[in-house]
Amino acid sequence: MGTVHARSLDPLPMHGPELGVQADDIEAPEIEQQPRQEVLENKDVVVQRVHIDGLGRTKEDLLSYEIAEVFRAKNLIDVMRRSHEARQKLLRLGIFRKVEVVIDTSRGEDALPNGLDVTFEVTELRRLTGSYNTMVGNNEGSMVLGLKLPNALGRAEKLTFQFSYGTKETSYGLSFFKPQPGNFERNVSVNAYKVTGQFPWSSLRETDRGVSTELSFPLWKTNQTLKWEGVWRELGSLGQTASFAIREESGHSLKSSLSHAMVIDTRNSSILPRKGGLLKIHQELAGYTGGDASFLKEDFEIQLNKSLIWDSVLSGSLWGGLLLPIGDKPTCIADRFYLGGPTSIRGFSMYSMGPQSEGDYLGGEAYWAGGLHLYTPLPFRPGRGGFGDLFRTHFFLNAGNLCNLNYGEGPRAHLKKLAECIRWSYGLGIVLRLGNIARLELNYCIPMGVQSGDRICDGFQFGAGIRFL
Repeated sequence: MGTVHARSLDPLPMHGPELGVQADDIEAPEIEQQPRQEVLENKDVVVQRVHIDGLGRTKEDLLSYEIAEVFRAKNLIDVMRRSHEARQKLLRLGIFRKVEVVIDTSRGEDALPNGLDVTFEVTELRRLTGSYNTMVGNNEGSMVLGLKLPNALGRAEKLTFQFSYGTKETSYGLSFFKPQPGNFERNVSVNAYKVTGQFPWSSLRETDRGVSTELSFPLWKTNQTLKWEGVWRELGSLGQTASFAIREESGHSLKSSLSHAMVIDTRNSSILPRKGGLLKIHQELAGYTGGDASFLKEDFEIQLNKSLIWDSVLSGSLWGGLLLPIGDKPTCIADRFYLGGPTSIRGFSMYSMGPQSEGDYLGGEAYWAGGLHLYTPLPFRPGRGGFGDLFRTHFFLNAGNLCNLNYGEGPRAHLKKLAECIRWSYGLGIVLRLGNIARLELNYCIPMGVQSGDRICDGFQFGAGIRFL
């Protein structure tokens, strides 16, 4: 569940590279930097044959795209490098448990004096695999059970079923994923799911039953995703104390929407980056393909990271979004933005700022949030080179605002309203990186600019998640 989009009950990611072995996880072989290397580099060779041993149900035409570059190698060092790159590509498909490379001189009647044979020895995954693990969301933990049919049709397709039981959300879904041969980043997925979530800050319970289809593809330096989603949403109050505004929102609705996302990510890590940047732009249009929800939703995320002296990192981020209703019908509480909490504006309670009714937070149609952070090593560097490097000292300054807009007033009035009554906070704490999965924060927060109705968390605040402001 997203940090700001508290009502977007997205099912667990059940497709794409997440299910395979990531290229970043594979260590490159060390190549001797000795005078001998010059001899190898200068010796011309020809790759005459490439064998793939161990194939069962995998179609050979799929793999020909992944190993084609090996034939273009001109010397032995180049053969080793291109073979390692091909090994990475084969592992990334998520259909092999193990891939080993053997390089040998060519044999046979047509063998050339400088000919080489390259053999990839592969071990396929079982037809059906199961998994059990835990997942950390934004201030939420889940137990995840999964069944997967890797390489279902022989060309790296995946059929996945996952069940997740969490502290605030329960979901299950079925997903089919198919990449384009030779271009793993270009893929299609189809999903069917049911998600039930509880939102105590709004005294709201939501159940989504939906289907979606996605097309993902690279374009220049960006990753693009086109998506259609149809979802039947059932909203209800959590208890007898729910406000009248929440009871009024209760009932059934049908949303059919088209959305587009563009991502440019040059960071060295998505959890605790030391360098690089992120630009993410997302737009969603609902109502033109059916359903009773009609709106245009735009939001973006920008993050920049810069390494400084003494192994410290300066990071800045900016989020923003706008929700425009189409027609006379007001926006639904399930589509609005939410802000506040340990993963966004620290020092405020989870999603507990902005428009509210009798203590229930209703979300807003426009928001912005910015953060400035300084990450430094722990004082005196305990555990340096080992466990201690997973921890960072954290100094932060957060600010933002969330409100509803009167769309008859014009853009200048919108900006003025977003600039009024700004909430902000500052503090310091400790950050723990859990690999490339999630991160934990324990901060001492001092909230400022508190407005009437906001709930604050003055003092220590704990946060866990994958996406932080």
